[in-house]
Amino acid sequence: MNEGQPWRPFRLSDSKAQKKLESLALKKKDMDVRRAFEHDASRVSSLSWEMEGLYVDASKQRWDSEVLECLVSLAEEADVAGAISDLFGGVKLNVTENRSVLHMALRGELEDGYKSEGKDVMREVLSVRQRMLAFVDRVHQMHSREEITDVINIGIGGSDLGPAMAVKALRRFACGPRCHFVSNVDGAHVASVLQNLNPQTTMIVVVSKTFTTQETMVNARVAKAWLEFGGGVVSKQLVAVSTNIEGTRDFGIPDGHTFGFENWVGGRYSMWGPVGLSVALAVGSSNFLQFLAGGRAVDLHVKDTPLNVNVPVLLALLGHWNQNALGFRSHAVLPYAEDLSRLPAYLQQADMESNGKSIGRDGVPVSWNTGALVWGQPGTNSQHAFFQLLHQGTEIHPVDFVAFKTPTSEHREMHRMLLANALAQAEALMQGRDVPEHERHRFFPGNRPSTFFLFDDLAPRSLGVLVALHEHRIFVQGVLWGIASFDQWGVELGKAMANALLPELQGRSDGHVDHDASTSALLKRMLS
Repeated sequence: MNEGQPWRPFRLSDSKAQKKLESLALKKKDMDVRRAFEHDASRVSSLSWEMEGLYVDASKQRWDSEVLECLVSLAEEADVAGAISDLFGGVKLNVTENRSVLHMALRGELEDGYKSEGKDVMREVLSVRQRMLAFVDRVHQMHSREEITDVINIGIGGSDLGPAMAVKALRRFACGPRCHFVSNVDGAHVASVLQNLNPQTTMIVVVSKTFTTQETMVNARVAKAWLEFGGGVVSKQLVAVSTNIEGTRDFGIPDGHTFGFENWVGGRYSMWGPVGLSVALAVGSSNFLQFLAGGRAVDLHVKDTPLNVNVPVLLALLGHWNQNALGFRSHAVLPYAEDLSRLPAYLQQADMESNGKSIGRDGVPVSWNTGALVWGQPGTNSQHAFFQLLHQGTEIHPVDFVAFKTPTSEHREMHRMLLANALAQAEALMQGRDVPEHERHRFFPGNRPSTFFLFDDLAPRSLGVLVALHEHRIFVQGVLWGIASFDQWGVELGKAMANALLPELQGRSDGHVDHDASTSALLKRMLS
């Protein structure tokens, strides 16, 4: 591993393995998976993997051992192993911002020895974790006395999507204040949350690394005014997750209520540390530690396991095959667990903000697809919505089914129905159905690819496994595609233009700002 520079540049267009993969795709693009099962008795075992209470069955996808072998060769040619070594070694993989990428340290232990710029970071990480969880324990004591009944997490993007997903996913483990989330700059969001809460027993957690994020700070000012007007105590009930100590002090938040994190933690990878404060407040310190342990178990697997049996690497390779060999441009995520209903939204940011890039790490535009369109909703609701398209539409959309053996409620018979639906839909997508000519509207073509993720249960540790699994999958795909996965410059332009437009909507502009004809017409109507 090179301490100073990341792994060598890689472009798919120059790859021998990629050229072989493209030749394979011409042969296999019309593969009938049903026939493949008939001809290969070992198909399920060779295209399924196990780790940490999870069984992944990718045998219904349009690939086989020959394709997988070629994909692993591609990973070797792209030096995925070297990239993984650099990731864990603290090399500055966030090249456009000149930063290491060490969110794994937030779920690490002292012996993991994570370093940034040659300096061990684990002692500071563990110190912050200990202080944060001690704070969580104090709030739980206040909750037991009904001094704090509710918590509002105010953030956006990575400061909202991950924690909101995790709090809902771990509903059964809730043992602290009720947690609510505010993100949208639409005032209806904060108003709808505040209207049913008591300002005297509500804690507000403002999550913004810079403490300048526009949407977050507008909502924070509204919530602070509500708290003060309603008789709350700012010094007791306001908390910040930020590195801007001056900003948090100016806002009235005491230093003891402020928790920071380092610049080697990207927003959408940050809920393992202080950004996950609301998660810890909801489920308690011990459950939060189990969540971290699940993520760390995946880190150890990725770090120490050969590429050909490394589960996140194999999932990354499968995604590449689907997108850049078979031309399947979307990725449906369907959790068969109501508590995981926010998973698709969380993965939209994790995946599309990371790999939705058109310029390579070498500064040259790429000529292959990066970042699938991620979408989905929980089953069985989605079966009565977009499954029509999945089964009979003209385009093919690979599906991830996510299910849990253990029920997430006391209604065990309903859980059996849920699992029956998940299994049936995966089987129906593959098997399809033939019909007589006069009933062609009932024809299901089948041979539609899916992967089945079967967990033992939905618990803090397994949630950690699920999230870290996708983090590493996304990273490996970025390596294959030669792009920088850890920046997000695509969010900057619209924000800057919004800031420029705001004075015009407020009537404070001198009227000399140039816009295109459409924007000018819309602005005029908004002001009329």
